[in-house]
This record gives sequence, structure tokens and C-alpha cells, in this order.
Amino acid sequence: MKTVRILMRAVLLGMVSLLSFANAEYAKYKDPKQRVAVRVKDLLGRMSLEEKIGQMVQIDRTIATVQFLKDYSIGSVLSGGGSTPLPQARAADWVNMINDFQRGSLASRLGIPMIYGIDAVHGHNNVYNATIFPHNVGLGATRHFKYRDPELVKRIGAATALEVRATGIPYVFAPCIAVCRDPRWGRCYESYSEDHKIVQEMTDVILGLQGDPPSNFRKGVPFVGGKDKVAACAKHFVGDGGTTNGINENNTVIDMHGLLSIHMPAYSDSIIKGVSTIMVSYSSWNGEKMHANRELVTGFLKGTLKFKGFVISDWQGIDRITSPPHSNYTYSVQSGIQAGIDMVMIPFNLTEFIDDLTDLVKNNVITMDRIDDAVGRILLVKFSMGLFENPLADLSLVNELGSQAHRDLAREAVRKSLVLLKNGKNESHPLIPLPKKAPKILVAGSHADNLGYQCGGWTINWQGFSGNNYTRGTTILGAIRSAVDSSTEVVYRDNPDSDFVKSNNFDYAIVAVGEAPYAETAGDSMTLTMLDPDPSVITNVCEAVKCVVIIISGRPIVIEPYISSVDALVAAWLPGTEGQGVTDVLFGDYGFSGKLPRSWFKTVDQLPMNVGDPHYDPLFPFDFGLKTESVPSIVAR
Repeated sequence: MKTVRILMRAVLLGMVSLLSFANAEYAKYKDPKQRVAVRVKDLLGRMSLEEKIGQMVQIDRTIATVQFLKDYSIGSVLSGGGSTPLPQARAADWVNMINDFQRGSLASRLGIPMIYGIDAVHGHNNVYNATIFPHNVGLGATRHFKYRDPELVKRIGAATALEVRATGIPYVFAPCIAVCRDPRWGRCYESYSEDHKIVQEMTDVILGLQGDPPSNFRKGVPFVGGKDKVAACAKHFVGDGGTTNGINENNTVIDMHGLLSIHMPAYSDSIIKGVSTIMVSYSSWNGEKMHANRELVTGFLKGTLKFKGFVISDWQGIDRITSPPHSNYTYSVQSGIQAGIDMVMIPFNLTEFIDDLTDLVKNNVITMDRIDDAVGRILLVKFSMGLFENPLADLSLVNELGSQAHRDLAREAVRKSLVLLKNGKNESHPLIPLPKKAPKILVAGSHADNLGYQCGGWTINWQGFSGNNYTRGTTILGAIRSAVDSSTEVVYRDNPDSDFVKSNNFDYAIVAVGEAPYAETAGDSMTLTMLDPDPSVITNVCEAVKCVVIIISGRPIVIEPYISSVDALVAAWLPGTEGQGVTDVLFGDYGFSGKLPRSWFKTVDQLPMNVGDPHYDPLFPFDFGLKTESVPSIVAR
């Protein structure tokens, strides 16, 4: 019996020892069965100041190393515009790079995963072979019967999320919910409309990107519904589309009532729909930099609107609190963090930011409560999206990148976004739908066979590209050749002279003209003119043969001088990679249904001019768009 008692005592002691060991290893933050709030509190309580500040840092992949991520407990890494692991990198290349970085984060003391972010503003636009959807201004023109088509943007959001996840990325800096009030602004194509109501409707893209929150979900709490969804980012808070003369990053002069009624409503909608993050605007409101505006970021966004996700700066956004930028960096760090920015897109000066913020906290200039608020919000998003349970990506979604289903969706979006502004010299003789079967047709203009021009800025590179070699898609010329009858001769000249046009006996011509790609400040324009020699192309072609002019642009541009010479005029915005969406409506397979999301001015002297203004006198008013019906087959007439 004594031997048995000794054995039982040994077993009991062993069990106690094992339980003690297990309790020592158990951490609530690692337990997915615990509520998110419990996990956040537990992890915050274990973190040092250095680890907390590390979580507030977002750095560009070009300076990120596995050692940095491990040593500094870095919260996030991003790809800036055009920043890729390799030229024409495949989905697997992205997954492998991001997993390498993530392993560095997981090897840190507490194993907090980093969150990788990228601009995916019209599809997964940095990535070779991705589906490039129309830019937002085009989506703002889409219709579903009499109404806007937010269901379409929701499906686009879901497709974009799949393509982004295919490359191992869980976070996108989209959507832009600016209300562009002046087309001279270089980011106007990132705005759905001059009308805040349309922008509000289009926040349904968030439900596509992140998934639908359950009906009992608490307002303001971030929601991401699984491994095929991504965390979204509503931007740029607030008033970025209302700057004086449309100058990028400039000053929005408007009273509080105007700010709340025009520029703020889409943020309230986004928060209700569970948006995970919100990015602060470079711009100022009545002279005060938004990156330093505590009243609006902490007071209104976090307080009044009850936003519980994290607030992120724009690229070097806190540097630009001072003029010139970075001239008093410690002050900028203090102002930005005290304003309520939680994560700082540094993206390069890693140690300078960490040292300055650490000193500000240790000297009691910035409180630990402010740091804990920031880090708690960042952790809340990471826990909510399942990043702790699934920190590493796999290759299961790689075939989603540029899939045919997504290209078909983009093609649908293109044809729904096109706005027919003119159809025939008079109503009784419409030119569109065009006959597919005609002996000989001309295709002309700088944008007819240029995929980069068709996609616009934020495509492969930050400022976009020219030509057809940087990603895969169908140009308008390629789409025309596919659409017409096999007997039709298609002649292409980007810049034909009038003698060439007159001597060739064309049945009709399709002329694609517009703007070269641009992004942000590079797109600011006081003249809003089309690319040379496009005006002479319109003259040379349209004075000699019946012509359709297709405008490829991110906004209304000067077209009034050419209206009388063209037979038909189409606003195609920046349609993306699927040019067949253009020919779908040109040739009558589908009818035109798009309506202008922006007022089209007569001259730039009228700007800014928006629907409802006292002296509203546009060339084509907001919501204008001619309709056509689809026809089974069009023959030469």
C-alpha cells in the first residue's frame, strides 16, 4: 500500500507541475475563445512602451527587414505605389515576401502579427495581371434601372478582396470617399461624385471588401468577415475634395455646417458598415492641418461618430504638419499623436519617429492613455480580422488574381459606367449603335491602343504607365477588332491627317482621346485640356467622316469647342483593363445607361461649379446621359 501511495503522490505532484506549467504558458490574448476586448486588455498589459510604440509604426517594404520587425515589434508594413517584390511579380512572390516579414513579427517577444497594407483603389492595381476596374468616378456613373448601382461596387469590393488576399495581403487603403467639388483636383477620379449622396451609396464597396456585419453588430466596431476579406480604409478624413481651386493637399474653406453636410456623411455611413480604419487627409480645414486637428479626429470621429477602429496617417502625413515638411519633426509627432492618429505611415524614418515618441511619453508630453488608446485600436482590428489565428498567407487563392469572373465583372462595370453625351447631329439620325458589319472603319486617337492610358493613375506604378506591356488587358482597339464582323476592315492610325481620312472612304470612325495618366498633385490642372495632338485628330477625322469620340479622362475636360464637329460623344472615364465593356455598348449588345456623376463645364472659368449652385450653367448637367436600347444585331446602314 505504501508503494501505491508514493506512486499516487508522484502522479498528483506531476499533474500539479504540468498545470502550473500550462498556467504559466496560457495567455488570454492567444485564446480565440476569449472576447476581443479581453484579448486586447490582456495583451496591452503585457507590452512594454517600446512594443506599444512599435505597433504604431507603419514602414514601407523597401526598408522592412525580418530583424526590424522582430526587434521593434513593428505594427504594419506597406507597399507604396509601384512597390513590388519583383517586376511583374506573381501572386506567389507576394505571398512569400509577406510571409517572410510576418515570421519576423511572430518571432518577437509577444508574437504580435504585423498587418500588410496596399493601395487597391480600382482593383489590386499595383499587381501585374490583376483585374483593373474603372476608377471611382466611372462607378459613380453606373445605374441599375433608375438608380445608382451600389450592388455593383459591393461585388467589385468582394472581387478586389479576393485578388488582394491572393497575394497574401489583408489590408487595403480604400475606398476614397472624397466628395470632389472641383475637377481641377488631381484626385478627382478617386471620388465617386460631386454629390455626397452618391458617395454615401457607394460606401457599399466596404461591405464587399470586408463582408456584411451581422445584424447585431455594434456600430463603430471594425468588422472583417474571414480569410477572403480584407480590412478597408475610408479616406481621406475630411474635406480633401473641397480644397480651394482643387489644389491637392491644400485648404478647404467651409463652415462646420458645410463640412458636416457635404464631406462628412460618407464617413458616418462607412462607420455604420464596419470600416476598420480611416486615413487622415493631407489637406487643411480653414487653415488647420487635418493631421493635427484634435477636434475632428478625436472629438468628432472617435467621440461623436463612435469610430472604434484605428486612424492612420497618410504617407509622411505628420511630416507635412509643418511647412516646409519635416522642419520640426518632434513637434509634428506630438501634434499628430495628440490629434488622435493611431498608426503613422512613416514610411522610412523608423528610428527617428520611435525615438521622438518615446521621449515625448517619458517626458509626460504625451500620456500613456493616448498610447494605450492607439495601440488598443490597432490590436482590436488585428484580433477582429483573425490575424492572430491566421497570420500567414497560403497559395489557395492565387488563381483569383485576374480571374475571368473578375474580368467579366469589370467589363460589366465599364459598360454601365459609360455616359452617352451626344448621339447624332440630330435626334432623328442617331449614330449609335454602330453597325458591326461595315466595309471599312477607322480607329484613331492617342487612347485607342494604350492600356496604360485606359487605366489611368494608380495602375502598376503610382503615376500609371503608357503602352500595353505592363499588365494584361484589352485595349479599345483590340475590343473593336473582336467585336466587328470578320469582313470589316479595321484601320488604325493614332494621328491621321485629313487627307488620309478623306481618301480612304471609311464608313465611320471611332476616335479615343483624353488625358495621360496622373496621380495626386501631378494631376492638378487649371486648364483641363486633352492630350496633344488629340484636338487636331478630332478635327481631321470628324470633319471628313461620321465619328464617335470617346473621352478617356478622370474628370470632365474641355470639349465644348469640338462638340459641333462630332456625331456622337461618349464619356468613358478611366475604364481599366477591360476595353470590351466599351464596345459592348458602342455596337448595341447592351444599351447606354450611365449618368453623369459630375457636372460637365463649358469653360474652366466656371469652376468650381456643382449642381445646386446659383449660377449653374453647365455644358451637360449633373445626372445627364442619353439612353440607347440593346439590339440583337446591327448591319451596315
